[in-house]
Amino acid sequence: MDKLQCLEAFVRVAESGSFIKAAEQLGVTRSVITLRIQQLEKFVDAPLFFRSTRSVRLSETGLTYYKECAELIGQIENLTDQMANSKNTLQGRLRIHMAPGFAIDYFGKHLTSFLATYPDIDMDIVVNDKIIDPISAGFDVVFQMFPPTGESLIERKLFHINRVVCATPEYLQQHGRITHPSQLNQYTLGFYSGYPSRNKLQFLIDGVFQDVNLNVKVLSSSIHLLRDFALSHGGVVCLPTIVVHEAILQQQLVTILNDFPLSHYGLRAVFPANSKNINKIRSLLDFLISQHATLPEWDEALIAAGHLSEVVRGYQ
Repeated sequence: MDKLQCLEAFVRVAESGSFIKAAEQLGVTRSVITLRIQQLEKFVDAPLFFRSTRSVRLSETGLTYYKECAELIGQIENLTDQMANSKNTLQGRLRIHMAPGFAIDYFGKHLTSFLATYPDIDMDIVVNDKIIDPISAGFDVVFQMFPPTGESLIERKLFHINRVVCATPEYLQQHGRITHPSQLNQYTLGFYSGYPSRNKLQFLIDGVFQDVNLNVKVLSSSIHLLRDFALSHGGVVCLPTIVVHEAILQQQLVTILNDFPLSHYGLRAVFPANSKNINKIRSLLDFLISQHATLPEWDEALIAAGHLSEVVRGYQ
């Protein structure tokens, strides 16, 4: 048992109230956090948390030792940061793979600031809509919407990716508005082929997510092509808000079926657990997470303007 790693896991779970969130913060799997907590509980011969399906609370033993453990972990983190800075370890190249929606409408805006903070890090960035295995493809980190498939990969979520169904005002004026997801096939539909539920969407109907099958006219691996298709009055599309929020706020596109929120994804970083560049990866992820809340500001703006359901605030 690595006592330091177990103590760090204990502190992260106590502070976040979640095994999943603690795993994301530490860049490990949930099972690793569970194992470390179990090892620590066995060592102290007492439960540290009360667990239920909805919450994680400190036990009496956990409450007794949390403060001192948190202070100890904080001191160690400060010391290691000082050592890393003094030796200038954050240097060298990071090879990154990311989807165009994230690269064009998000990452590029923050790249200058990150490199100013870490001037000795070089970037090799490949922008592509493919879902890849970072290990076999030789990447340090991959930014994608979907969970990793390999057991040797871990993930860290950055923020929610919400989606909307939208079209131009001109298209809707010509073809009329619908009031229920089951009527979607009355429109000419454009659809992103990278969604796991091919030719199908999940809408929140009567409090339950239900599948709606689609007759897709235009299927594409490019969300930007579909955005342009919609902007040219071609039809109705379902796209992430990160890609279409500006067009919606500028009233170039109009959202429909707002009373039936769609299932959502999380923008996540996927990387090998044993990467030699793990410190650089974590520095990049800490930087990106500091830029936005879990529900990003463009979704807040859409909610405020009535283009996105308030329900998405409760998504986990």
